[in-house]
Amino acid sequence: MKRTITTLLALLLFVWTGIAQETAPESNKKIPSVDIQDLQGNPFNTSSINNDGKPIILCFWATWCKPCIKELSAIADVYDDWVEETGVKLVAVSVDNSRSSATVEPTVNGKGWEYEVLRDPNEDFKRAMNVGFPPHTFLIDGEGNIVWQHSSYTEGNEVHLIELVRKLNAGETIEE
Repeated sequence: MKRTITTLLALLLFVWTGIAQETAPESNKKIPSVDIQDLQGNPFNTSSINNDGKPIILCFWATWCKPCIKELSAIADVYDDWVEETGVKLVAVSVDNSRSSATVEPTVNGKGWEYEVLRDPNEDFKRAMNVGFPPHTFLIDGEGNIVWQHSSYTEGNEVHLIELVRKLNAGETIEE
């Protein structure tokens, strides 16, 4: 029994280290067209996510996910400066299901997040983007191409993220 538990823990550690990683996705991969909802529950199609040629940060999160809250709160502290400097836009996509979706709007308002917030209660967009567990963050260039992604959150990741946004604005390619 002890050996089984040790083996299981080793397997979980191996899987977790494989999940928490950065990747540069296949070139020219775009945001898929999926019907989800805005914060008020109105229909929203993901193909309309845009930022007039400027970069977009797309974060999948949930109210029950502590690293998600930490990441979005850390970005909120510097978001106005980021927008002013780079024109970047953050879109936060909640994957809370029907049991926890009632807490999304109070969480957003309570934290003072000024992001565009969308809801993906059936996780259709999450599946289309091949997201495992939140937090999962994507960086999209001004042409709408997904150029970078990262799963998990560690304090300070936002510093790396804004550096990548600056690279995009300078016309540099993102290679991880």
